[in-house]
Amino acid sequence: MKTRLLLLIATFAIIPTCVMAEGCDVQTRSSSASVPAVETHSCYEYEGMPVDSINWSCSNETKDTLNATKKKVDRCDDHYQATCTARLTQESLANPHSTSKDKSAKPLNMPDNAKVTTYYYDGEHLAQAKIDCENSGGNWKAK
Repeated sequence: MKTRLLLLIATFAIIPTCVMAEGCDVQTRSSSASVPAVETHSCYEYEGMPVDSINWSCSNETKDTLNATKKKVDRCDDHYQATCTARLTQESLANPHSTSKDKSAKPLNMPDNAKVTTYYYDGEHLAQAKIDCENSGGNWKAK
C-alpha cells in the first residue's frame, strides 16, 4: 500500500514539470505608417518545455517601431490561417520568430523535443511571414 501511495505521489510530482503546450497571444500594431506589421495577430506555443517557460518571452515589452500586446493563454486558438513550427532554441525563448536553420543541431540545455509553433490569425503580409519562417528553418503550413 505504501509503495502504491509513493508511486502515485511521485507521478503527480513529475507531471506538472512539463506541459503539452503553453501559449502567448500577440496583437501587433505598427507605430509608423512606413513600417507595416507582417502579422497583426498571432499566437505561439512552446511544446516539450517545463511549465511557465513561456513567461519571459510573453512579457509586454514595447519595441521601437512595433507595439505588441501579449497575453499568456493555455492554448492558442484553432482559428488560424497558417502555422510555422520549428525547433526551440535559447534565442527563440526570447524571440519566438528566431529558430535554428540547422535541424540536426542540438540546442544546449533544451529538451530534444522542444518546439515553438506560431499560429497566424491576421496579417497583411503573411507571404512574408512564410518566407521568414522557412528561411529560419521552420516548417510553414497553410490551413
